[in-house]
Amino acid sequence: MTAQLHCFGESGHSYKVALMMQLTGHPWQPVFVDFFGGAMRGADYRALNEMGEAPVYVEDGLTLAQSGVILLHLAERTGRFMDGDRSEILRWLFWDNHKGSSQFGTLRFLMNFLPPEKRPAEVIAWLQGRCKAALKTLDGHLAGRDWLAGDRPTIADLSCCGYLYYPEPFGFDRAEWPRIDAWLDRIQALPGWKHPYDLMPGNPADRAAKEDA
Repeated sequence: MTAQLHCFGESGHSYKVALMMQLTGHPWQPVFVDFFGGAMRGADYRALNEMGEAPVYVEDGLTLAQSGVILLHLAERTGRFMDGDRSEILRWLFWDNHKGSSQFGTLRFLMNFLPPEKRPAEVIAWLQGRCKAALKTLDGHLAGRDWLAGDRPTIADLSCCGYLYYPEPFGFDRAEWPRIDAWLDRIQALPGWKHPYDLMPGNPADRAAKEDA
């Protein structure tokens, strides 16, 4: 059975899972979630995922939410991207969901997807400091190594890169973080890699075109 991934292009958490399936050749199809239209607040989506979040993975009667859980499931199912110290892989997976993607995604949303008059300046400034600290941790760990948790790419790398390919500004400039920049280049060189807006439906340009129509 082809897996279904309920997702949308702007979601870095969804991108982690979509990229994993893309790189492993796992059969899948995206199911667009209209986040900006309020779909996640509806009863139908809440019945699918009570947390009201994306992504949601559905295959062979199994429904999973939370990107880290889905990445672990896919690693076990495909036998890919789990070569290394399991504890170290999990350490970076959990770090990303607490210190990395959770903060990068929130900051990017506040700075780009809220109307300018509703963007909370003090919150944005505080989050920028938190994100800079997280990037410093990530960049420092990559000193002298190609991958986060071993000699090969793992789901730790696929998780931690989730929000770092997006073009919308949130205080991250690859040129300022040479080790992260080189690491992102290595991930991008993996056979089958695609940009999030090429891999999943929905992006700011599509929404703007619909609003203008």
